[in-house]
Amino acid sequence: MFSKRLTVGLFVLAVLTITIAGCRGKQHAHVLSNDDKDMVGSHTAGAETWKPLVQQATAQLMAQSAGTIHQASHTTGPEGLPQRSICFLGVQNLSGEELGESAEQIYEDITTMISQDPQFKVISRTYVEAAMDQCRLTPQQLLLPEPQRQLLQTMERVQQPFDYLLFARVTSMSTNSNGDYQRDYKLTLEMIDIHTAQSFQTSADLRKGYHKSFLGKLKHYND
Repeated sequence: MFSKRLTVGLFVLAVLTITIAGCRGKQHAHVLSNDDKDMVGSHTAGAETWKPLVQQATAQLMAQSAGTIHQASHTTGPEGLPQRSICFLGVQNLSGEELGESAEQIYEDITTMISQDPQFKVISRTYVEAAMDQCRLTPQQLLLPEPQRQLLQTMERVQQPFDYLLFARVTSMSTNSNGDYQRDYKLTLEMIDIHTAQSFQTSADLRKGYHKSFLGKLKHYND
């Protein structure tokens, strides 16, 4: 009797082992609706971090510069209204983790959000990158008068003049505690009027805790 029970038990254990192993080897997915929350990344920042940072920093920048158009610092839009023409120079990563594909998405989200306001026009990335390559310039060099004029002249030759330079920077600060850590993310946007050298700068912050166990959140944040 004992031998029979042992055999049955081993059989059931073997079936469970095979079932679990099979489940581990499968990948599942589902389409998210607009009402679904973003997944929270367990090791690095993801949509749950970058989306609110982009929305907050970009909205603040547009609001801050809304009433400051100078006569020499705008082009004329389709309806004859003043329109800022912006040369966006990309996303610089100074944080403690790799951005990877997130850098491209951050760039596109900032561009899309700005372009929805008729007061702003973001020059095509294709033109900007081609001109930067031709002039052999880095974004930091464009803060100097001569490189700035060189890029502007190149862009004017293809009917893509600009009035503002836009820089985006991602930084972070990490705090470690026995394997658990907190990372404070910051997205900074800086827009510079090339005609007046006036600078508009905004930033958005978001803190995120990473834990090695389920109790890590309770331990560090009493939550």
